[in-house]
Amino acid sequence: MQEFEIKGTVKPGFESVKRLYEKNMRTLAEKNTQLCVYYGEDKVVDLWASVMDEANFSADSLINVFSSGKSLEAIAIASLVGQGLITYDARIIDYWPEFGAHGKEGLTLAELMRHEAGLAAFNVSIEPTDLLPENIKKNKVGRIIEAHSQTYPRGEEQKREYHAITRGWIVNELFRRVDQRGRTIGEFLKEDISRPLGVDAFIGVAQEDLDRVKKVVLLGFRFQFFESLKPKFLKRRMELNVFQILGKLIKLIPAMRRSSVRRAPPPFKGMKVITAFNEPAVVTGETPSANANCSARGLAKIAAMIAAGGKWNERQYLHEQGCEAMHDNPLEADMGFAITRFTQGGVAAFSPVSQTSTKVERALNVGREGFYGWMGLGGSLFQWHPQYKIGFGYVPTSLNVLDIVNERGKSYQAEVLRCVESIRSQ
Repeated sequence: MQEFEIKGTVKPGFESVKRLYEKNMRTLAEKNTQLCVYYGEDKVVDLWASVMDEANFSADSLINVFSSGKSLEAIAIASLVGQGLITYDARIIDYWPEFGAHGKEGLTLAELMRHEAGLAAFNVSIEPTDLLPENIKKNKVGRIIEAHSQTYPRGEEQKREYHAITRGWIVNELFRRVDQRGRTIGEFLKEDISRPLGVDAFIGVAQEDLDRVKKVVLLGFRFQFFESLKPKFLKRRMELNVFQILGKLIKLIPAMRRSSVRRAPPPFKGMKVITAFNEPAVVTGETPSANANCSARGLAKIAAMIAAGGKWNERQYLHEQGCEAMHDNPLEADMGFAITRFTQGGVAAFSPVSQTSTKVERALNVGREGFYGWMGLGGSLFQWHPQYKIGFGYVPTSLNVLDIVNERGKSYQAEVLRCVESIRSQ
């Protein structure tokens, strides 16, 4: 049994969320976690804990949320749409003519946001210092993208392939060319969202805030494998058993064999392991799709603002038109490992599944129906529920990469939904 102290509060009606949080912290392979939920403008869950006994770990600590940052880059683009500066059906070359080289001239913004750009991996590694805002504006990354051609491993009929890291780099180049002040996404996020909303959510952490960043830790595959062999009554420290994990991973094997990423160089020069994202050179740069450093409080409040149509405390942070457009036109397509529904604005729409859905598709959707947003490698969740006005943020430092659709965090979403539905039925 792990030793820890749960800090924070829950509002009446959400006590079961705290009980589940305590149970998971006690039994799963957690280290430091934060969980925050808004219902409307009311912060109903605000919990954090550390089994590592880190005295300075708090609700305001910053943690890399990996691909949960994709929803922050989606919000940045939606801000441009809301201002009438760009449309999702526009071609990227209309705003960035040099992008069209090597056959990319027909690509639309919506296709890029839906992971259908054919640019899931680059043929060169990026120097981390080139991702500092001043170097991004020198077009150091932009030139690499301009010189790149598209690759569709499964052919033109099945274009969707997860752009795990590259989407953010491409979107950032487009954003700074359209933004009227020529800002990067990290600068926009800090100036227009995080600072005025009073939240901690950053793409590119300032030097003075580096001591607030808590390192993510990868759970070893050997540890995960042997833990997954245990039954629950022997205190297995993982959500899923070996059969449940293998049932999902088997679906991934064909997609991994065809993947553009398989033979590509590492995204960063010198990168050998995922914990390279802990390095200050990476943390201070802008990789919107994979290195947003945030607190659960920050993500949940932003999510609640988006769930409310871009408005918070009578202030419109995101034009209503842009917010609506970001959620419009969800298109169902096979990502290679599961059928996904991405909107034109680049956020996933989670919905009820059919009887013919695969195990991965059920794991992806069941328990988070009605939510929009995405998730991050190893555990983080940044999602919102417009119908119920829920803003949700969950951030762990312990990365369980075999939990491929973040089911340990989804258990909190499902419990929050039960609580809200009970309140609404009264």
